Amino acid sequence: MPRSGIVTWLAVGLAAVLGLTMAMTTPPAAAADNPYQRGPDPTLASVAASRGPFATTQATVPPGNGFNGGYVYYPTDTSLGTWGAVAIVPGYSALFANEEAWMGPWLASFGFVVLGIETNSRTDGADARATQLLAGLDYLTRSSPVRDRVDPNRLSVMGHSAGGAGTLLAALRRPSLKTAVGLAPGTPGNSLNMSTTQVPTMLISGQNDGTVTPSYVQGIYNTLPASVEHAWAELAGNDHLSFTRPNPTEMRILIPWLKIFLDNDTRYTQFLCPLADSTGVSRYNSTCPLVPPGLPTSPPTTPPTTPPTSTPPPTGPPTSTPPPTTTPPPSGAACTATYRTVGSWSGGFQGEVTVTAGSAAISGWTVRLDLSGGQSISQVWNGTLSTSGSTATVRNVSYNGSLAAAGSTTFGFLGSGTPPAPTPTCTSP
Repeated sequence: MPRSGIVTWLAVGLAAVLGLTMAMTTPPAAAADNPYQRGPDPTLASVAASRGPFATTQATVPPGNGFNGGYVYYPTDTSLGTWGAVAIVPGYSALFANEEAWMGPWLASFGFVVLGIETNSRTDGADARATQLLAGLDYLTRSSPVRDRVDPNRLSVMGHSAGGAGTLLAALRRPSLKTAVGLAPGTPGNSLNMSTTQVPTMLISGQNDGTVTPSYVQGIYNTLPASVEHAWAELAGNDHLSFTRPNPTEMRILIPWLKIFLDNDTRYTQFLCPLADSTGVSRYNSTCPLVPPGLPTSPPTTPPTTPPTSTPPPTGPPTSTPPPTTTPPPSGAACTATYRTVGSWSGGFQGEVTVTAGSAAISGWTVRLDLSGGQSISQVWNGTLSTSGSTATVRNVSYNGSLAAAGSTTFGFLGSGTPPAPTPTCTSP
């Protein structure tokens, strides 16, 4: 990693005193109803840009504090208060300086403090990388020279390969994290099970990854609980090392995700719900509308009308997000299905069904819903729809039919009429 652009901590302090200005147009002050909102209104072009609206600087972090040092990148602006932060750890045998350093200034320019961690040993496993990620966040918020720029309540973790597995383990250990992002997370044999996580989670993987294969990532994704926001983007043609070099497709998905969950900035949901630009993306699943935990919700002013690609585009957050009702699966049932109303508005609603395999793996599923209350379904994502009278039948699509024992997946839909209270049935195949 070039050292010419790295300033010393003394220079950083001087920069703070002088109040360096932003390199681009000064963004408006944070919105009154969201003190964490930063920067001008985003556009599809702005989230795809290689630099955001904030000037940045960077500095080295010495070894110690539970990890082997690294680098910190952050906006120079001090007028908008503190920033959300993300700690990043590399994969097995890798150095952050060689493989992920390109992400530091890119993410910082969009309004985040970024800590790139070098591990104590290049052969540290996922458990050790999880420990060092959390130690890095503690250092960042408690004793680092930039601790006054970091909001200790808006922290996240990210990592690649074994570092991605460590990221998911860190989320299990520290449920107060705002989000976790696994980049081709782990390798087969780690048996990652995220069924108890409370942290919104994004997985980004490569279509041609022979190390962390699509089916392996699908297995992790299937364990993520329906009650926690999550998404999975598979990048077309990418292999295991695609994340170790500048990747614009990855970043135009990652930046909105971090904005939503670190900054509660719902201006960015338009890029993920549905995926606004699917170029270079071979698969995309999400629990749209991606509402940050604790964020007040309000009904959309009008029902959405644009057909979705993978997920629907409601014009506002749902009125409520009640947990799905669950019943014990019948003995010997191949699969079960549970329904919840995600949101509603005058004359319409958004529904979601979680399909869960029984005690054995399944290779396909069919869900039937009785809509005898006069409802009709207009759009479905993550499933294929057919109707007969008041019965709506949804079958799996190619990428979500195979479920491990007790594994689950979701499909969603937009409907007209009042929200139903169906008891869906599930059969396989």
